[in-house]
Amino acid sequence: MASEGYRVAVVGATGQVGTLMLQLLRERRFSASEIVPFASNRSAGRELGEGLVVRALNDDAVEGFDLAIFSAGGGTSGDWAPRFAAAGALVIDNSSRWRMHDDVPLVVSEVNPDALDVLAADGAHRGIVANPNCSTMQMVVALKPLYDAAGIERLVISTYQAVSGTGRRAVDELLDQAHAILHERDIETPGQYAHQIAFNALPHAGKFADGDDHTDEERKLMNETRKILGDSSIRVSATCVRVPVVTGHSEAVNVQTRDPLAPDEARELLRQAPGVSVLDDPGAALYPHAITAAGSDDVFVGRVRRDPGNERALDLWIVSDNLRKGAATNAVQIAELLHERGLLGARSNHARPAASAA
Repeated sequence: MASEGYRVAVVGATGQVGTLMLQLLRERRFSASEIVPFASNRSAGRELGEGLVVRALNDDAVEGFDLAIFSAGGGTSGDWAPRFAAAGALVIDNSSRWRMHDDVPLVVSEVNPDALDVLAADGAHRGIVANPNCSTMQMVVALKPLYDAAGIERLVISTYQAVSGTGRRAVDELLDQAHAILHERDIETPGQYAHQIAFNALPHAGKFADGDDHTDEERKLMNETRKILGDSSIRVSATCVRVPVVTGHSEAVNVQTRDPLAPDEARELLRQAPGVSVLDDPGAALYPHAITAAGSDDVFVGRVRRDPGNERALDLWIVSDNLRKGAATNAVQIAELLHERGLLGARSNHARPAASAA
């Protein structure tokens, strides 16, 4: 099968991340004999170029795929990912629906690829691999070499998250508000956020569940970081802020290590780490920022320095393109890992009983 290519479904193919997934599958020359885009019923029949025509999801449509990559929201993933898996496909899901299930590996390609080994154990998994939250994703790529060298006891995180993480309508709202303000017109009532986002910063990225004083974005950083690094003892404090940036999440991260680690040692570890680019010469105004990260698959790190109040803590500034490495790129990299490990193709020849969505 690998020599001929796999049959691949992309669910949510017309969204920001889904569109980028299709692009990256082509750019990275993933071994696909056929790529089938799926989206909502209203998008069915839409032509996407390269001979791709959008299909609607139905029970017959899930048959015969080796791989299904989802970027369609938790509700769609909860309903349809188990159906693709039961029909024999391995599923890579970009929503939060499956991330914290014990039998679903949560994978960042440079950090914990061995978590995919569970897929080789018959019956020990759902046939689903979860893609982490974009803010968690970029952070753990930078933290992994430090964790391996010195361990991590505690993280204090402040994120500055781009509006594209909310979707295209949020991008449009930011641009419309900025245009109105610059032309001295009243803005329309915000629809995507609780308050005006243009020329503002909102300490409210994500949603507040009833009775919780942390947003779901903050909870994701806490829980997903521990799962990916395989260390439930790490203490995590997070504040997630939405800022008027189109693409590129930025993070200020205070890392308290278990063993001493000097800033110069940390920089060298980061320079050698896969997927990381170090930009760290503040005297020359060289440090990562969202505009330069946009369009890249790397995680950029700079402002590496000692926390003056803690001899075992470092401060880092971490920036990455939230749509690429934070979502689409990692999903395609997981697909490449599945191919390299010989895990694609076999399941589609013998469909399994449907996995429960519970």
